[in-house]
Amino acid sequence: MKVADAGTLACPGCRGPLAFEGALAGDELHQGILRCAQCGSRWPVRDGLPHLVSEAQVQRADRFMRVLYDWLAPLHDPVTRALFPPLQGTSERAARDRYMTRLDLASLRPIPGERLRILEVGIGAGANLSLLDRDLPPYCDVEIWGLDLSVGMLERCRRRLAQDPGRPVRLLLADAHALPFPDACFDRVFHVGGIGGYGNPGRGLAEMARVARPGTPILVVDEQLDPAWRTSPFHRLVFRALTFYASESASPVGDLPPGATDVVSEQLSRYYYGLTFRMPSPGT
Repeated sequence: MKVADAGTLACPGCRGPLAFEGALAGDELHQGILRCAQCGSRWPVRDGLPHLVSEAQVQRADRFMRVLYDWLAPLHDPVTRALFPPLQGTSERAARDRYMTRLDLASLRPIPGERLRILEVGIGAGANLSLLDRDLPPYCDVEIWGLDLSVGMLERCRRRLAQDPGRPVRLLLADAHALPFPDACFDRVFHVGGIGGYGNPGRGLAEMARVARPGTPILVVDEQLDPAWRTSPFHRLVFRALTFYASESASPVGDLPPGATDVVSEQLSRYYYGLTFRMPSPGT
């Protein structure tokens, strides 16, 4: 992440502007702090990774899930690839292709004097990055941002980027309940596979809606047992094992921000839903 990139962030506490103070590695942030000009908060930058998380605000459920994902980080993607077909009734790529169509990346058009911006909330090890590369129009200048609450998962993502760079990706440690960005600054916002474990899913959805430009698709994917599928006791048991952290795991349509439009909630596979919505322009 470059100094100019850090200047587009906002304090997760007060949403004031941030300025970097510290050492650079070439033109990239290395070690130092991001200081808020409004409230004076200091957010560390360690080995090039901004840490924009207020630990006092991280809820118990989120703390547990962070520890779990830190531990699972080396195994998460390989296990997902291996188990997806027999458990989900489809391939991992087929399920990802279904929700990528909902982002409607092909309709993006250049904005004179501006870069288009895409945010993945809960980027994990970066499994969706190759699909963004594949689906983004080649004529669009696009910034990709990814955040996660798990340092372990972000380290796996950084390894992936080092091996197969593709488009530059700005990574940061952040809490989905308090996104460190100004309002209406992203042209696409999406999240895959974690909102069911959030301490407050409604707040997470509201934050995604806040940072998305009006009218842009916002996509959320997570676990839901397909009500139309005649599941065996084995598949019900597997689903409960996957969602042990939540008493009920289902599409959070009821938690959408007031005024959400173009709401589509669909089943992507035996255990996963896709929820898409948009937010109107203020005053419409």
